[in-house]
Amino acid sequence: MNENSPELKAFIRENAFLFWYTPDSEKENISHELLVEHIFNYGSLDAVRKLFSIMGIENVAKVFFDATTQSERKKGNYHELTLNYFTLVLSGYASRNIK
Repeated sequence: MNENSPELKAFIRENAFLFWYTPDSEKENISHELLVEHIFNYGSLDAVRKLFSIMGIENVAKVFFDATTQSERKKGNYHELTLNYFTLVLSGYASRNIK
């Protein structure tokens, strides 16, 4: 796994409460897939905006669509309304070639 940027690590620290089950020593290096999933499911709208700002909407969309199209289990990690909402949002704002 690639190491997260300092800016992304700071963002993860700001939202550390969302990863309560992850040991503190491992939080800053969580995968992008887990980060996007938890911010979308449990984060605030400000956290979503900041995630887009740090990672870029294209990269976030790629992580989201890769996860939700890989398997039903990964798709099932998203709340039904969250999955529907971000599928619509990211399909409308991100390039079509990321799917």
